[in-house]
Amino acid sequence: MAQLEDKVQTNYGGEQIQVLEGLEAVRKRPGMYIGSTGPAGLHHLVYEIVDNSIDEALAGYCDNIEVSILEDNIIEVKDNGRGIPVGIQPKLGIPAVTVVFTILHAGGKFGGESSGYKVSGGLHGVGASVVNALSEWLTVEVRNGEGIYQQSFKRGVADGDLARVGDTTEKGTTVRFKADDQMFETCEYEYEILLTRLREQAFLNAGVRITIADKRNAEEEIGEVLYYEGGIKSFVEYCNRNKTALHEAIHIKTATENSTAEVAIQYNDSYNEDIVSFANNIHTPDGGTHETGFKNAMTRVFNDFGRKKGYLKEKDDNLSGNDVREGLTAIISIKVTEAQFEGQTKAKLGNTEIKGLVEKLVYEKLNDFMEENPAVAKVIYDKALSAQRAREAARKARELVRRKSALDSVRMPGKLADCSSKDPSICELYIVEGDSAGGSAKNGRDREYQAILPLWGKMINVEKARLDKVYGNEKLVPVVQALGCGIGEELDVSKIRYHKVVIMADADVDGQHIRTLLLTFFFRFMRPVIEAGYVYIAMPPLYKVTKGKQIRYAYDDEERDAIIEEFGTGYKLGRFKGLGEMNPDQLWETTLNPDNRVMMRVSIEDARRADETFTILMGDKVEPRKEFIEKNAKYVSNLDV
Repeated sequence: MAQLEDKVQTNYGGEQIQVLEGLEAVRKRPGMYIGSTGPAGLHHLVYEIVDNSIDEALAGYCDNIEVSILEDNIIEVKDNGRGIPVGIQPKLGIPAVTVVFTILHAGGKFGGESSGYKVSGGLHGVGASVVNALSEWLTVEVRNGEGIYQQSFKRGVADGDLARVGDTTEKGTTVRFKADDQMFETCEYEYEILLTRLREQAFLNAGVRITIADKRNAEEEIGEVLYYEGGIKSFVEYCNRNKTALHEAIHIKTATENSTAEVAIQYNDSYNEDIVSFANNIHTPDGGTHETGFKNAMTRVFNDFGRKKGYLKEKDDNLSGNDVREGLTAIISIKVTEAQFEGQTKAKLGNTEIKGLVEKLVYEKLNDFMEENPAVAKVIYDKALSAQRAREAARKARELVRRKSALDSVRMPGKLADCSSKDPSICELYIVEGDSAGGSAKNGRDREYQAILPLWGKMINVEKARLDKVYGNEKLVPVVQALGCGIGEELDVSKIRYHKVVIMADADVDGQHIRTLLLTFFFRFMRPVIEAGYVYIAMPPLYKVTKGKQIRYAYDDEERDAIIEEFGTGYKLGRFKGLGEMNPDQLWETTLNPDNRVMMRVSIEDARRADETFTILMGDKVEPRKEFIEKNAKYVSNLDV
């Protein structure tokens, strides 16, 4: 004890306790309020302001919302709601609109129906103030049917008082802000990300018109008007537009005094499930009680219906939840007076009563639908039975492969050149196409922490295959075996043997195809490995520029041109056709050496957008793929075609 007292020399008293004034807490710890300071957090700023306008629509006072990306990545959100109150807030003695933008946990959504918002997504009262705190500047304009009021802020602090600047008979609020580049990794908005989110809101709020416009390039201004009277039934049909639907979309709905729940479902011929849930119009990517109730009811309905109709015999096992949801696209939307979200970013719903509400709705209404529509019921039930048979086939294939030791974690693939370290946090696995490139990589690597797995044989397109086919593919089984963390339902990412799994393919069309096939495999059957941030794409150089004894490598045309300009005359330019052309020293210097290499980490910022992209690129429909290629061809360069 005496030794401990000797070490503690500093005083710890009241003066060490910091109190962050106003919005300082937001700027000190932005991730607590918007999730991250990366692209996801940047776009979250827009969502917070739009959500306030959506809440006005939910209350019945707004039917038009306009979102614009202006020059210099300035965002403008305009609605025709009631307008934020401009009167003096009694307790604080300042205008209510000023309170909304400068005080955390202040807003008009805490008092239930008496506040004017029976249902609201912005329940924490921090949205507008957080956006203000994380903006270089923000201006708000309120039109209350009598006057036009404006106020400006800089990094969360009022830059002058609220002022009446004119008269008007219109109502609404316009917020304009510029994200603070001191707080964010990037301030460049992606139009498609915002379009996807706003389209969701238009589907969820039938009759509300949402306009998005990208005005950053005056010569190529783009935009879209989003208006869907079909609501979430139209939403589920939209989600399945690139797939072959097996039946017309099913829409069911119920309501209680304090909440409503509606569900739209439609099966397609794919092997993947796509369940998207919302609570008070807020997307809940981590699910919650509404999703749990939905999944429980779906499994009960199918098993009870199957027993009743004789599709499942007495000796047959019940269908699993995964069997029932194979090929299912579902939209779940609940609206509740007192929504309980986990965290400010509202990723998961916690209301316990909603589980029972959704479960009762789906069980009763879907059971009635299947009784009244036997032809559709037979189609989707056959789909579930097919999934059950495939699951059993996958189990048998897995056991067969294990008996052959191909998935034995002790016995590694024959062509794997493993690293000596057993610390996953520093170990890297390079998946390389072809024995030639694999040979160079093996000889050029750092054997301490870099492992090389050359691939051979034909790789299947897993977008069109179930898990049992993966176990029979000689190109994919070695990948599963080398990673050591399992696959599908058995996957345990904590057991993975490498924290960097690097796809290293040639920079030509064939290499791009191999990369896409591998990414599809990881996305469909090993998604937690991507979500953990362990999947990377190697970026080998395209060019070698030499002048005398000087050797420089270029990774794109722009870098090549810059080197050539620097060298002047007398240079030699070489183009690498593939990784196999590089000797081990070159491969180490350009692609394997952590000091020099360029790699891209694969992330899933929006899983549904990624899911849709893989469906387009690797699915059966040609027309959507053609449209995608034509739309994105301008972003492709350096392909040896």
